[in-house]
Amino acid sequence: MKDEKCIFCKLANGDIPTNSIYEDNDFKVILDADPATKGHALILPKNHFANLLEADDDVLVKALPLAKKIAKNMMDKLGCAGVNIVQNNGEAAGQTVHHLHIHVIPRYEDDPDKTICGWSHQKFTDEETAEVVKKLSM
Repeated sequence: MKDEKCIFCKLANGDIPTNSIYEDNDFKVILDADPATKGHALILPKNHFANLLEADDDVLVKALPLAKKIAKNMMDKLGCAGVNIVQNNGEAAGQTVHHLHIHVIPRYEDDPDKTICGWSHQKFTDEETAEVVKKLSM
């Protein structure tokens, strides 16, 4: 199921040319058009899901092993020292294209912006932490 208005559906399904580095029946992996580093790739499901929360579990089960495969290839072929695997859900979390995708970002020793995926740390009281535990316990 494709969304005809979705740019990532068009990229994943070959309607728009890409710099593809991998493809199978479920996914296409392309180089990001606005990369954070050399080799920054996007894992795109060929079917449309707005985000992780809407995706079919069978697609998600395949996505992380694929991210591992792509990351290992980057380390072997590009000589990067590390890899960020990033997946955003919702605009508040930084999602700008509403099609499930996973960023695989190679990181190099001389990387000027190693904190691109960082966050500031916050402190919470024991009471606040207990309240969160109570709300989230399943």
